[in-house]
Amino acid sequence: MELFSNLIYEYKKGMRDLALFCCKSQDIEKFTNHLNKTDTQYLVFSSGGKFNIFFGTPDCLEILNRFSSHELDKLTPQEDFILGIMLGYSREEQYKRFLLKMHKKDC
Repeated sequence: MELFSNLIYEYKKGMRDLALFCCKSQDIEKFTNHLNKTDTQYLVFSSGGKFNIFFGTPDCLEILNRFSSHELDKLTPQEDFILGIMLGYSREEQYKRFLLKMHKKDC
């Protein structure tokens, strides 16, 4: 719960626009209740028995909701890139990851 609370803190203080937290099905209600109590908008996607909870700005959530898939391993290279940037991952690493995915797609 400490990591989850820290992510909410960082979002509320404007340090990040979007956060991702993964949990198991038995814990999803506890985390979504906490988001509701803190008046934090979120989306929940399930995949392979785990839940991905995204929370952040309405614009980020709308972009995420318009992706071609809600399964992270099925995102296009472009969507994967955008998601990484919105989550605040290293831009340089995102560039490399995108180019690698595009190279694999071309082969």
